[in-house]
Amino acid sequence: MFQSRSEYDRGVNVFSPEGRIFQVEYAIEAIKLGSTAVGVQTKEGVCLAVERRITSPLMIPSSIEKIVEIDDHIGCAMSGLIADSRILIDHARVEAQSHWFTFNEKMTVESVTQSVSNLALSFGEYDRKSMSRPFGVAILMAGVDENGESVLLHMDPSGTYLKYGAKAIGAGSEGAQATLEEQYHKSMTLDDGMKLCLNVLKQVMEEKISATNIEVGICRKDQEKPGKFYLLAKTL
Repeated sequence: MFQSRSEYDRGVNVFSPEGRIFQVEYAIEAIKLGSTAVGVQTKEGVCLAVERRITSPLMIPSSIEKIVEIDDHIGCAMSGLIADSRILIDHARVEAQSHWFTFNEKMTVESVTQSVSNLALSFGEYDRKSMSRPFGVAILMAGVDENGESVLLHMDPSGTYLKYGAKAIGAGSEGAQATLEEQYHKSMTLDDGMKLCLNVLKQVMEEKISATNIEVGICRKDQEKPGKFYLLAKTL
């Protein structure tokens, strides 16, 4: 007889008879408890917007970082266990700087994402640098490469990454993704993409959006050169 599900989900490297790794599925479920994050890719650049959950009036909103810079031309938004994301972010930053130092060129957004994916896949290995379980975080990686192409990639705890025109992750991802599928089009400008991100967050957030409970990052194309990633000032 097959073992019960509870016995198969104890090991991160054990497949169930149905071909599933339950620990990875549990990590994906953990992301659904995180803040909603939205990314939109346009010809002019890429926009990221994330909900900040302020659970106490004594919290300082600026201390909640959900969008970070990886390199001058790359930024990422995250949802899930933020502590897990710090390991992946630090790894991505080191890889990007190492590539620039070695080859004197900017690392592409997809190459950075692939290096992070390789680390995410190394869970369960007997190595000090590896996690004993899957990373409970999903990442939206956004940037503009040296050839002027704007890129948005999504990576989940399984280490799988895919390119998207628009993508939502986190607690409100199902409703947000449905709205993106209805309203997103490839010909929209970066300003239109930013408005779409904010409108999607407005629909899924319980509180009214303001400069303190959302965070917005943009990477704008600059005449076929690598874009410059930056966080928007609090002007809402």
